Amino acid sequence: MNLPKRSAVVVIGGGVIGASVAHHLAARGVRDVVVLDRSSGPGLGSTGFATGGFRAQYGTAINVRLSLLSRELLMRFEEETGVDPGYEQAGYLWLAGSENALKTLRAGNQMQRGEGLGEAVMVSRDEIARINPALSLAEVIGGAFCPTDGFIKPLRILEGYRAAAERAGVRFVWDAEVRGMQHEPTGRIHAVATSQGLIEADAVVNAAGAWARDVAAMAGVDLPVTPLRRQVVPTIRSEVLPASMPMSIWAEDGFHLRVRDGRVLLLWPTPGDPDGPFTTSVDPAWIEEVVAKALGRVPVLRDVPIDRSSAWGGLYEISPDKHAIVGAAPGCPNFWLANGSSGHGVMHAPALGLLLAEMMTSASGRATSLDAHPLRPTRFEEGGAIVGPALL
Repeated sequence: MNLPKRSAVVVIGGGVIGASVAHHLAARGVRDVVVLDRSSGPGLGSTGFATGGFRAQYGTAINVRLSLLSRELLMRFEEETGVDPGYEQAGYLWLAGSENALKTLRAGNQMQRGEGLGEAVMVSRDEIARINPALSLAEVIGGAFCPTDGFIKPLRILEGYRAAAERAGVRFVWDAEVRGMQHEPTGRIHAVATSQGLIEADAVVNAAGAWARDVAAMAGVDLPVTPLRRQVVPTIRSEVLPASMPMSIWAEDGFHLRVRDGRVLLLWPTPGDPDGPFTTSVDPAWIEEVVAKALGRVPVLRDVPIDRSSAWGGLYEISPDKHAIVGAAPGCPNFWLANGSSGHGVMHAPALGLLLAEMMTSASGRATSLDAHPLRPTRFEEGGAIVGPALL
């Protein structure tokens, strides 16, 4: 589609969060929306590289609430968009190898249950062995489990929101790289300059993911979001582990694995190059380390070869407190932010898109679906950064 000359709302970023914002705006009657993306089509950015986990077991109340709201929206996603989001309640199993980790999981579990996640429970070694008998428990003293956590299909969620938004009149423009913004004397954005020309706008949404800081700089906004690489290596197709196996995570070092499309995905969040360029390549030394961890902790994988050629890397968008930044940008009231999800973007996209659409369309003082005040863009300068345990 060619770039129109103006739109009520311009959304920068056609990934799952941008599509969610566009859909929820249209559902609330704002249908003059244009979504810009520099890729040649949907799913070519971070959304297409996500592994598709979904959990409500978090260490902060606001993230639990975001997950519960997203879960509610996922449960009616197919009815609302016509696309099955692939939400499978296989569970998340957290494994503690020390008393400190177990204490953190226990505190998190108490908070989660207080927020309404009553099905989340602490589990013993014997219970862990029943939930996932493939694991070696040599390093494990206990853990936590939530059966309603599990998996989603990132590209299906993107497709559902995109298609529903387009049916409502939203326009997606691909191959449209944002190159600058024009401002009014008041500081408001008047127009967005792209590789396809200029588009005037009443409001602009930054949903640019790992590239959000650069987009914000064009609006004159200092957004504390940086990219961080994460890597994944799969096995060859195998039936050694069941598709229904829960996501299993070692709390101390973050190593985790799941089964997707007949392959076991091995993940370990070691620090990447936060300022490096986007690349899907994977560090061979990292593969050796993560495979060694997998073979020690999941012995049945010892006879399952790794498919090195299918390994991939992607980018998270990290905020200083590893929580989303949602709301109007300070000093630029018609520039709206949906950034910094810190690895939780796909699973929280339904909630974040709804919340931002509510903020943009509600009368002053009208409540959103949940209290999003903790996610306000000004919290860092106000000393209100969200504090939570690193392992959750």
